[in-house]
Order: sequence, then C-alpha cells, then structure tokens
Amino acid sequence: MFFITSRMPTVDTEPELNKNFIFDLEDNSSGRELYCCRRDEEGTYEEIGSKNLLAEVKASKYRQVLLYIHGFSNLPEDVFKNATEFQALCDNKKDGEVLVIPIIWPCDNDLGIVKDYWDDQKAADQSAFAFARMFQKFMEWRGSTEYNPEDDQCLMRINVLAHSMGNRVLRQTLSNWHKYDQPNGLPLLFRNTFLVAADILNESLHKGQPGELISHASRNVVVYYAADDLALRASKVSNLKNAEASRRLGHSGPEDMEQTPKNVYAIDCDEVNTVYDSPKGHSYFRSGEKKGEPGVVFDHIFATLLTGRVFPSPSDEFRKSRILALPTAI
Repeated sequence: MFFITSRMPTVDTEPELNKNFIFDLEDNSSGRELYCCRRDEEGTYEEIGSKNLLAEVKASKYRQVLLYIHGFSNLPEDVFKNATEFQALCDNKKDGEVLVIPIIWPCDNDLGIVKDYWDDQKAADQSAFAFARMFQKFMEWRGSTEYNPEDDQCLMRINVLAHSMGNRVLRQTLSNWHKYDQPNGLPLLFRNTFLVAADILNESLHKGQPGELISHASRNVVVYYAADDLALRASKVSNLKNAEASRRLGHSGPEDMEQTPKNVYAIDCDEVNTVYDSPKGHSYFRSGEKKGEPGVVFDHIFATLLTGRVFPSPSDEFRKSRILALPTAI
C-alpha cells in the first residue's frame, strides 16, 4: 500500500531515500517534510519518493485514487488497518476501480484522550504546510511534459475522504495551498470530496468561511453526519475551551444549506452510525453490521465514486440532502 506522511522517521536520511522508514511515534510534531512511501507489510515501510510514487500510481490498474485523511488519535498501523478494510470493500465492489492512499499526519502517542485531542489539533494545523506542498508537487508533476507527455497523460480521477479531525487537516491544507502557491484560486482537483463525521464547526463550509475552499477544489462535496456521534459530542465540549460553542459539522451537517456553495450535499447517517460503530457511532463509513460487508454509507460513497453524482436519478437534479437507513429485511 502506498502512503504519504508528514510524520517524522526515527532516522532521516534526506536527501537520500530511506529504505527502512520507521515512524517516530514519540514525535507528534509536523514540519515541512513530506515522505512518499510504500508499506510492504506490518511494520515494514520504504520511502520511494514523490516521483516514483506518482509514476507507480499512474501505471497501476486503477481508474481512480481516493486520498484517505484519518482522524485524531490514530497511529500509523491503525490507519493502515482502516485503509486496508476500505480498499478490500472497494475491490469487492469493482476490481481495479479505486486505489486508496492514506495520508498520515502525526497524532499524539500520549495517554489521556483530552490531552491527545489538543495536541492533535495543533499537529493537524502544522501538517497542512507539508500537505499543501504535496498538492503543489502533484500539479507540477501533472503539468510536466517529461512525466506526462501529450500522448501519455495521467487521466486518473482524484477523490478525497477526510474523517473526523482529518477534515481540519484538509481545510487548513487547502487554505495554505491557496495562500502560498495558488493565490489566483484553487484548481478543480477533486472529483468527489467526502467529509465524514467532520470535527470542524458546522458553519465551516458557508460562503466566506475557511472551508469554502473545499468546494472550490471539488466537483462534489458530500457531508456525512449523525446527531448521536458520541466522539463529536465530546469534541464539542472540549472546544468550549476555545469559545467554540457551535455544533460540529459531523453532528448536524451544514448549519444553513442556503449559505453553502451549490456543490455541497448533506447525508444524514443517524439511523446507521451506532449500528455500524457501537457505541460511539463515529467510524461508520466502511463495513456495515458485519466486518467485510459494506454498509449503506460505504455503498453511497462508492456509487458516488462510480457515477460522479451524489444523487444520480434525473428526478433528483436539485436534491441537496438524504437520510440513509438500514436495508429493509425481505
């Protein structure tokens, strides 16, 4: 599995590639460094460099890429476990369609969930500098006639799925990319952007707010939320420290759909989230009631990946929201 990380290794061999990349789990700081790597098996990683990663992804059998940005308090092997599950679900649906590439930022390894939460918020913001460089590197690679000549263009569609605090990483990454590299506006890079259980303010996607840039860079922005997500209830209480009393986007969806760009959609997952992830109801976008079998949230994500439409029926041309429910027993 390919992955991209801003997490530091125990030994940094730059400018040489690190053939034995070992995560420094005690260091949750994020600098401007970016490491493009491959995971061969649990605990065995090799840094291959951005150009090699892009070339191998381009040459792969897959038609689309899904960048997966994980949430808080996830160490690398936790991320790989979840990404592997998602990859297997995609392959079972349609082999060769979606390649999952985890984006790993440096969550904390301390004991105590509250301390982890605040440290992880800082690490999420710091990681945005490295990941903004990642997008800029990709744009330069894609526009290079050396790596993408006219008769051999990279035509893979790019999508992104951000879970929980990963939405903070994505929001800040696009803000930094716009500020430092794309001041005239962000390119339409993503076909679909899936914001799952987003741990950011529920006004974040409104016009004029920092998260509006997500809609500028995406054809579709799909928000999956659940009112009884216990992890986000704790997040709301924790954020009172910073005078953020508003609900989280992953709790209620956008505060006011009229104030969001027209390519933002809201999906209510309240009927399925705790069934799929009991008792927290926070990680409900992969398997359903049985591990390895897709849930209705995954099915909706994958259908959107295939069609490029959140609601593909012609009668739903102007539809902006939907409630997902468990399949009815026959």
